[in-house]
Amino acid sequence: MGCCISQLAAKFAFFPPSPATYQVKKKDDGRLVAVSSTSSMPISGAADDPSLDVLLVDTKRGNKIVAFYLKNPYAKLTVLYSHGNAADLGQLYDLFVQLKANLRVNLMGYDYSGYGASTGKPSEFDTYADIEAVYDCLQTEYGISEEDLILYGQSVGSGPTLHLAAKLPRLRGVVLHSGILSGLRVLCHANFTFCFDIYKNLNKIQKVKSPVLVIHGTEDDVVSWLHGNGLWKMSRDPYEPLWIKGGGHCNLELYPDYIRHLCRFIQEMECMTTEIRLKKIKQTLRLPKRSDTTISTNCCCQIKCRLPNCLNCTKVSCTKCCYWPKCPKWKPKCLVCWKPSCLGCSCTLPKCSCACPECSCACPKCSFTCPKCSCTCPKCCCWSVKCSCW
Repeated sequence: MGCCISQLAAKFAFFPPSPATYQVKKKDDGRLVAVSSTSSMPISGAADDPSLDVLLVDTKRGNKIVAFYLKNPYAKLTVLYSHGNAADLGQLYDLFVQLKANLRVNLMGYDYSGYGASTGKPSEFDTYADIEAVYDCLQTEYGISEEDLILYGQSVGSGPTLHLAAKLPRLRGVVLHSGILSGLRVLCHANFTFCFDIYKNLNKIQKVKSPVLVIHGTEDDVVSWLHGNGLWKMSRDPYEPLWIKGGGHCNLELYPDYIRHLCRFIQEMECMTTEIRLKKIKQTLRLPKRSDTTISTNCCCQIKCRLPNCLNCTKVSCTKCCYWPKCPKWKPKCLVCWKPSCLGCSCTLPKCSCACPECSCACPKCSFTCPKCSCTCPKCCCWSVKCSCW
């Protein structure tokens, strides 16, 4: 049942261009080249571009996907670009060239299974396998490590982007361009997640440990701005977002603020050394400092402050637990011996210089006399028996 629902969701979620705007052919020297589907000529600019590598990458789900790798000799970082819906690499090549030059990065773009010249049919889990295969290609063929990689996801591409980003703790950064909270939330404003929902990005964004830049148009009528705002708020390390006023879903690249803000993000990621990143990770993992107060979890009245040790059981507790001694005549501590006592205890009486030799209590002959009859009650020197006046 779940598989059928997922297949049904895929039909509504993926709209690959039909027909594809390009084809992949092999030249006499064995090199792959992308040619236009209509004219059988190389796509505009691609034929004379020595920095472009056209690749066929095998995925673990048995598909062959097409990838474009554009090299920049001045690049320090590499961007792995996951495009949006209803587009393929033939339409995005010009954008890739501009991003490569303006951002001074290497750029890897790929078509999902069933898009462009890639084989198979598009589905959520196929896109996950696609981006994992392309990432492995970057590592094995070009020696790109996750520390030098920035993941870029546009619209539906935010799904595979966050899927991979959640698995790479040392990733340099993530860019979410018109990203989605989940597939179903694009159609309706649901406050809960269904089991058959796809691209549950709101759960995966919380696992991403690298800086996250969110770019979204305020007038996006396909994916509401609330999606971008939600992703930004749930990020563990959010970068200053870019809300393009008046921007829609597919035209954000036309605004000057887009490339300007993206350049600043890339430059800051380049300057972020391993030492700085480790320091930021430690700050996020650092436990709150211990305060001078102690919280008693066994306290029946849940008073969250440090209370005196109970004089009866020597445990930190509150006045309702065990602080009160069993003596029904209990009074505050004796100022002389600092022990709890009652009115019958001898140590509560003040002492004088000629204390009683038997119990060391105050001598009645020199300390206390009856205020009515001035007697000293000589029957007992330790005041256990008092006169009738008292």
